[in-house]
Amino acid sequence: MSGPKGARGRRFEGALDPVAAALNASVSFDQRLLPHDVAGSIAHAEMLAARGIISAEDLTAITTGLRAVESKLAAGELPWDESLEDVHMNVESRLIDSIGDAGRRLHTGRSRNDQVATDLRLYARAAASRLISLIDDVRRALAKQARAHLDTLMPGYTHLQRAQPVRLAHHLLAWDAMLARDRGRIADAQRRGNVSVLGSGALAATTLPIDREHTARALGFAEVSHNSLDAVGDRDFAIELVAACALAQVHLSRIGEELVLWMSSEFGFAKIGEAYCSGSSLMPQKMNPDLAELVRAKAGRVIGAWVTLVTVVKGLPLAYNKDLQETQEPLYDAVETLDACLTVARGMIETLVFDVPRLRAAIDAGYLLATELADYLVTKGVPFREAHDIAGHLVRVASERGVELAGLGLAVLKEAHPAFEADVADWLDPARAVDRRTVRGGPARSSVLAELDRLDAELL
Repeated sequence: MSGPKGARGRRFEGALDPVAAALNASVSFDQRLLPHDVAGSIAHAEMLAARGIISAEDLTAITTGLRAVESKLAAGELPWDESLEDVHMNVESRLIDSIGDAGRRLHTGRSRNDQVATDLRLYARAAASRLISLIDDVRRALAKQARAHLDTLMPGYTHLQRAQPVRLAHHLLAWDAMLARDRGRIADAQRRGNVSVLGSGALAATTLPIDREHTARALGFAEVSHNSLDAVGDRDFAIELVAACALAQVHLSRIGEELVLWMSSEFGFAKIGEAYCSGSSLMPQKMNPDLAELVRAKAGRVIGAWVTLVTVVKGLPLAYNKDLQETQEPLYDAVETLDACLTVARGMIETLVFDVPRLRAAIDAGYLLATELADYLVTKGVPFREAHDIAGHLVRVASERGVELAGLGLAVLKEAHPAFEADVADWLDPARAVDRRTVRGGPARSSVLAELDRLDAELL
């Protein structure tokens, strides 16, 4: 007994125009939904049997048949048929071919509209869990490097100009702070999208005595949707997840940019493992940070996916419209791009080797301790704005003499302000300067160590 050819049925006499059929088909990309479609169908069939809408014998045939079809499609033993439009019709048609009339009863009480919306939510939920796990892997790599370089000093920057000394660990934990927010946004999108829409039908639910809570529980959804019109036309969960992916990719892009800078001869702060670099077709000495550059560039792609999603949904009338098929590819692409970039980012971070002496030497040029002079004067009762002005004057003096601030000597400092005493020398030691910044979130050793301990406990 043959299964249905597409969803047009006997209402139509002829086939779609070949070009129109190719444009209409989605199986080339929505086959990603195969495990979720089968899981949703099994839950639906179990509910139908529990409500007495189909027999126990039909349920057994359907569940056994669905698992066999899934296995054969996934293994390539059954080919995907574009004439069947999508993953849902491919599965149902092969099921009917396999088990006959029992397979024809599977679609009782549901529409492809609530079916695809359910499958996409299951996909998005699983994707979010994987992305969260990958983000945590990157964060663990950062924490390990940070702990290894707890006592490595480096210049901190503003405007890409050397500003103040910090710990390398503090800089690496700044990357972690960005990723931690990304993790939270993805988890939030996952939570808000964890709603079952199965039972909404095409747009107006069903007259059959189905049990929506049954299928929601079976599929692990936290609740059921409250409006059938909204449920089948809603793709907010995909838009939110892709928005979170876009911002995460932006953060990876920022990390990639800093890695590119640090690997340059001008900085020379770090080297990335050779597994994440490439050579030049012309210049044999080159080791290019190609993967860091690609991670940097992929932000445009994921941002583009988000723009596509919101543009497709903009202005759509309720309820389902075929336009919504165009929300799938951007969702898959954003998730898979971020997935790959997180995996590569973890590898790059794990293989980073830092030039500790060069990082430390970079502190000794550029008057990075000027702020310490201002703070010192503040502790002596000088108003900050006056202290800031005096420190700026001393930077000019040091620059004219070709020395750093520590090379000016106490006599020159006292000429600028009598509050300077011999103890100012301690303020011009970079390690002590960093360790005086003990406020929560600061770069002092005690603060960074506390943050590392907190992070390790969070990532257990």
